[in-house]
Order: sequence, then structure tokens, then C-alpha cells
Amino acid sequence: MPPICPSCLTGTLHTTDPLGHTRTIHGLDTYIAQPPNKTTPKGLIILISDAFGWTIPNSRLLADAYAQKGGFEVWVPDFMDGYAMSPSVMTRMKELKAPQPWLTTLFLKPVWAVQTLYATVLWLFKTRTSVCKPRIFNFITQIRKEAPPFATDELKIGVAGFCWGGRHAFLLAADEAASRVERYGSSTGKPEALIDCAFVAHPSMLVLPREVEEVRVPMSVCVGEEDAMMTREQVGEMKRVLEGKGENEVITIEGAVHGFAVRSDPGDGFMVECAEIAERQALGWFQRWMG
Repeated sequence: MPPICPSCLTGTLHTTDPLGHTRTIHGLDTYIAQPPNKTTPKGLIILISDAFGWTIPNSRLLADAYAQKGGFEVWVPDFMDGYAMSPSVMTRMKELKAPQPWLTTLFLKPVWAVQTLYATVLWLFKTRTSVCKPRIFNFITQIRKEAPPFATDELKIGVAGFCWGGRHAFLLAADEAASRVERYGSSTGKPEALIDCAFVAHPSMLVLPREVEEVRVPMSVCVGEEDAMMTREQVGEMKRVLEGKGENEVITIEGAVHGFAVRSDPGDGFMVECAEIAERQALGWFQRWMG
């Protein structure tokens, strides 16, 4: 799978104000969305964002939806440590794709293209797997080692990953022996998986087929048939491998493109419908394994 495609950088920045708040958790700035009416959460969802990081409204509004509709507490940590892609790149990509006056096309578009390329290369370097994977795993390990953030007999943790974050959800779902940890209050004292389940929409940068074959915890994937990061053959193979393991599912959406679950245009009815399908799939999956 290629490291990134133009669809990874395109989309619409949402403008609704999120409902949650932010604080520092285990050294990372984190957005927190909670269930309505101060109800006790059913479990904790860690949302691992796309390239645009934890601060844009899109990811935070999705966290709000999981919290309000599903009854979960949702955290969106800054796993990129301040190096998320600027939302201005989405605007620049629209300008590059759109027809422009010939002077703009001749003189400005090349400059915009170089600026976008520079931002992308810098982002790829700063958020490479060797840097961010340990940060993500350590964050969840610390959660597992301490008392739950809310009243519960057994803390359930699910992960929701999108685009860049989708690959990290797959890595967590591999449940490597070295990443297992004795959970706080465990009666067995045995190391267990960091997460209980995972949902992924339009993943990017997956190492295929290995990282699909290594999945060990329940995984739900939502992907568009027109995803630029995965061919239909690759999606079909992922579905065969994951569903062949039993407790997994892969749902494809006809006509959907990469990024639909988190960067859809609110003015495009089809894109909104695709995003809603992914949202319902995620909520159903988390209800099944953590509800």
C-alpha cells in the first residue's frame, strides 16, 4: 500500500463546535467526549485520527457522536505530538484540483504543489511508525496499569482508527505478546491484550497482507469501493482473511472514496450518508464488544 495518496489530504473541514473538553493525560494533550447527563460510560474508546490530527473539529465531532449516541467516553490524544497536517492543506488541495485562471495555473499552482509536497514529506517523517507506535502503545499501557477513569468492574477499551490512525489500530489489534500487560485489578495476574476491540475506516499505509493476517482481537473495517489506498482485490483479500478468523467484519460502501468517514462534505448528501453508515457500524461494533 502506498504511504499516502491525494485523497488522504482532501476533504471538508467541519465548523460545528465540539461539546467536549481537553486536558493532559499521560503527557499527551487529549480531547475528551463524555456521555450525556453524566451517565457512567460503558467503556473507553481511543480515537486515533487521520493526518489532520486531534485538534480539527471533524475528529472531535465524531468523538462526540460516539459518546452521545453510544454512551462511551472517547479520548482523542495528540499521538502526533504537535506534528499533524495543517487543515490548510485541505483547502490547498481543492485549489490544486479546481480549474483556475491560466496565470494562476502557470505561476501559482506549481508553488502550491511544492508547498503541499513539503508539508506532506515533513509530516510523513515526523509521524513515522517508529516514532508514533511506541507513543500510542505506551499511552494505552499506562491506562491499563492504573485505576479506570470512571466507575466500572472491568474497563473495556476500544480503538477507532481513521486513515493514518487505521494502521495503528491494526497494529494494536495484532496483540503482540510483548505488548500485553497485566490489567489494573486483574484477578488472574496474567498479561492481556491492550485493547478489547477495534474499528477502522479507510486505513492507509497498511503492510498487506501481513498486518491483516496478524489481527487477533475483534476488528471491524469500513472501506469504500473507490478507495485510492486499496484496490478492490486488496479489499476482497482483507475481507476473506479477517472474516475467515471469525470475530471480524469488513463492510464496503459502493461509490465511497478514501476519507469519507471523517472528512465528508456536509453539503454532499451521498458523502454524509457514507459517513453515517460508518458511524453506525462503529457504534454497533463497540456496543457488541463493550456495551
